[in-house]
Amino acid sequence: MSAVSPTVVDGPRWYRSRIRSLGPLAALVPPALLGALAWWVLRSSEGRTSGLFGLVAGVIAAPGLLVAGAPFSDDATYRIAVLASAGMWLLLGLVASRRATRSPVATWRDFWREYSLVALGVALGAISALIASTAVLGEALL
Repeated sequence: MSAVSPTVVDGPRWYRSRIRSLGPLAALVPPALLGALAWWVLRSSEGRTSGLFGLVAGVIAAPGLLVAGAPFSDDATYRIAVLASAGMWLLLGLVASRRATRSPVATWRDFWREYSLVALGVALGAISALIASTAVLGEALL
């Protein structure tokens, strides 16, 4: 007979382990949806508003695009930048899941609270980088 009992399904330990294992994957969903929306807007219409939304939403969803030189560089490097951004979101989801499960009774609400703080920081950083690049390059991106 084992001294350690198996984890009760739907118990606190099981729930914590689910958040820790699925949290990084769940963290990919919001930027993937935002990136898909940005791509669709850029492909479906032409204009200043759609271009602005597509650029800002795309850079928030995949901050690696800024490193790849979007929107000025060749789009051949964009796929690598998007994959690198997905890795970053996985890592941030891992951090959010660990922070959310510090409490013995963790919920998905705790995960999304921690994740939203991190995602807000990424969004503000991406927008700040776009504004700074506009100022440095002297071209009207925004």
